[in-house]
Amino acid sequence: MADVLDLDERGLEPRLSEPTAATCKALASLPGDFAILGAGGKMGPTLAMMLKRAVPDRNVYAVSRFSDRQVKNRIQEKGVRIVVADLLDESVYDDLPDVPNVFFLAGMKFGATGNQPLTWAMNAYVPTLVARRYQKSRIVALSTGNVYAFTDLQSGGPKETDATEPVGEYAQSCLARERMFEYFSQQHGTPVTLIRLNYANEPRYGILVDLTQKILADQPIDLTMGAVNLIWQGDANNYIAGALTIAKSPPAILNVTGPETLLVRDLAARIGKLLDKEPRFTSQESATALLSNASNCCERFGPPATGLDEMIRSIVTWVRAGKPVLSKPTKYNVRNGRF
Repeated sequence: MADVLDLDERGLEPRLSEPTAATCKALASLPGDFAILGAGGKMGPTLAMMLKRAVPDRNVYAVSRFSDRQVKNRIQEKGVRIVVADLLDESVYDDLPDVPNVFFLAGMKFGATGNQPLTWAMNAYVPTLVARRYQKSRIVALSTGNVYAFTDLQSGGPKETDATEPVGEYAQSCLARERMFEYFSQQHGTPVTLIRLNYANEPRYGILVDLTQKILADQPIDLTMGAVNLIWQGDANNYIAGALTIAKSPPAILNVTGPETLLVRDLAARIGKLLDKEPRFTSQESATALLSNASNCCERFGPPATGLDEMIRSIVTWVRAGKPVLSKPTKYNVRNGRF
């Protein structure tokens, strides 16, 4: 990976949207065009760019309200077709593109506490509308590892077959999202893959950005959530794209994250060494954390291409240089489910 100091956001996005040979082969094996619903968020733009690079002869539609015009323009420049639509508006669905391959990325997390009705509408009602509209398509729907129970730091995290036990209304609404896709998949035979994603990272967003900013500002790091799983966003995009090939009815479930359980204390120490600053900590590690086991994903699609050292170095370099970040803390340390 080239030095990110030489890159702006336009230069960074090609690094996050580079399809692997396996992704290109997988998408080429599926007939028809592609749509990403909720394409204007943290992962949608680079996933849209990746799909277009992987299958340049196909149409890729990016559907979103696109409140950020610059993001919309950067996607459009890559040959992706823009569809401006509010997915909460039931009247827009007849006009959405007819495609056999759909990625559902819409959802609400930040601000969920204090606006529970909108959270449930985005995370349960919108999936219902999408599942009805695209009942004849193949769907990959993003969920979250928050649907799992907290588990022992030495456990390796829950597997896809383990029971769900969401904490708080955000996580509960995300399980409702899954259940809506499950229900309509069973009703109509729609092939679906549910992606339980834990903490994609890139230089503008993620746990590593959060930790780097705290260390630079000499703010203490809360260790109560003592362990996490991380993955480079480009690797997560490749897994999500490939997940179309395993969609089935009833839905397949895929944990998408890195293969390691990482201690927050150790991550902070590695970042502090690069910054030549000593991290400060508060509290002690709890015996449990929100984790996921990605062994199934790694067996199916191979391990992530981007190692932890490379990921940390790139993100710390970007943040230390004062380059743009999304200013959306992950709130990874929240244990009461209130986001």
